[in-house]
Amino acid sequence: MPYPRARKNGLPVTTPRVHIATDHAGMELSAHLVSHLTAKGYEVVDHGPKEYDALDDYPSFCINAGVAVVADQEAGVHALGIVLGGSGNGEQIAANKVKGVRAALAWNLSTAKLAREHNDANVVAVGGRQHSVEEATELIEAFLQEPFSNDERHVRRIGKIAVYETTGEIVE
Repeated sequence: MPYPRARKNGLPVTTPRVHIATDHAGMELSAHLVSHLTAKGYEVVDHGPKEYDALDDYPSFCINAGVAVVADQEAGVHALGIVLGGSGNGEQIAANKVKGVRAALAWNLSTAKLAREHNDANVVAVGGRQHSVEEATELIEAFLQEPFSNDERHVRRIGKIAVYETTGEIVE
């Protein structure tokens, strides 16, 4: 689904609902992002955890965020997700197990923007131990603000991924 390119105060005219999840390694960053994004006018839904536990398991938090993003999108709500951890790798893997999620690991501005522009990624993963709070915030803002290009080649490629995801068929 293409989203508007029009901007107001640096945000897309249709500001997405943002679903966020983390593990213990991203809790400080998550708390910052919830506050920061809410202040910027985003509706933020926090999928946890609510309390620090060094032994927590990120899959349930990240899967719940992914499920919520897909449910919102299927209901016509413009929604995106953020999953955080030490590296972001496991969180991206967990989110990508949800049918309809296209989670991308962002490690610089280019990967954050291209995830949206070329791949219509609906979830971004960021490693809280890999970036300062300021760097991570910049990556996430870039992801949230970048629209999907809707170029035919990208639509076609995403369609092939969706076919495999739903049928198991590999389309040439």
